[in-house]
Amino acid sequence: MQAYKKIGVWQTAFLGDAVLTLPLLRALKDRFPEAEIHFFVRAGVESVFEGQPEIAKVRPFAKRGREKSLNAAVRLGWEIGREGFDLWVSAHTSLRSALVAGATSIGRRIGYSRPWFNRFAYTETVDRRFDELAEIERLMELARPLGIDGPAPRAELVLPEAAREAADLFWAESGFSGPVLGVHPGSTWPTKCWPVEYFSDIVRRAVEAGAHVLVFGGPGEEPVAQAVIDGALADPSRVTDLSGRLTLPQLAAYLRRLDAYLTNDSGPMHLAWTQDVPLVALFGPTVKGLGFFPRGENSVVMETDVDCRPCGLHGPKKCPKTHFRCMRELTPDRVWDALRSKLGL
Repeated sequence: MQAYKKIGVWQTAFLGDAVLTLPLLRALKDRFPEAEIHFFVRAGVESVFEGQPEIAKVRPFAKRGREKSLNAAVRLGWEIGREGFDLWVSAHTSLRSALVAGATSIGRRIGYSRPWFNRFAYTETVDRRFDELAEIERLMELARPLGIDGPAPRAELVLPEAAREAADLFWAESGFSGPVLGVHPGSTWPTKCWPVEYFSDIVRRAVEAGAHVLVFGGPGEEPVAQAVIDGALADPSRVTDLSGRLTLPQLAAYLRRLDAYLTNDSGPMHLAWTQDVPLVALFGPTVKGLGFFPRGENSVVMETDVDCRPCGLHGPKKCPKTHFRCMRELTPDRVWDALRSKLGL
């Protein structure tokens, strides 16, 4: 087996997709311990991976910036090709990703066999087996041509020290007197969001049971976080609004300290379970069977038995059936029963 010196791994989809690539990165580093691995990710999420020991360098790709055009993708590929990579592994299936890969002219390039244009971009392709495997196992298929078989390594997110210290300081200064529940009511996809009033109900129950609640949200999600808090009518001294206040590494570090976490199917969900945070994940328009689910004994996925699920890989902006039963029938009573034991209440 050839000993590679410089490996590029390309995964420029969403935050959760990049996190799910961690086992593949670990497997590559285990097989080629002397290799310098560069991880190419969507611009804006790179800071999450700066503490990852498998990665020599995290490389952001600005999908909506100067590199947006297909011509720019080819030029980027040419530039990467001059950097001395001897192995390229692409976990993304877009035309732009294929153009980048092909333009590098790196001697060995591995990608998925579909879409059809990938056959011209990669020297080797593998079947993604979407209907058979979960996403981590689908990603591990990319390692098979390199002689890497067996179960996927454990997904473990390692955060930058500064982020961990920020979370530790916040906990020390807060002096929480009971278990801490985190709730994250937002998502990039509107139909992935559990109703605001349901989140409010959980916040109220948690506070009344003796917990402190941290409400998380990314930039632009501050209004929904405030609506959850306003609707809860809970003791304000036991609810803290952190929406829009944390960097991604800080968010991940705060999640690591939680006693339990309630979240929609979202990128932060993956930041949590890869740190063994006890969590309840709410799946509405998406289903666990699509393969992008939280793993481990601490993770619970809650779903409803509605025959129109799933209605898309990500979930549309509006419910195609207009009833939104997939989320509305996932009641606060059911969710609280799952959360309460994780909080020790």
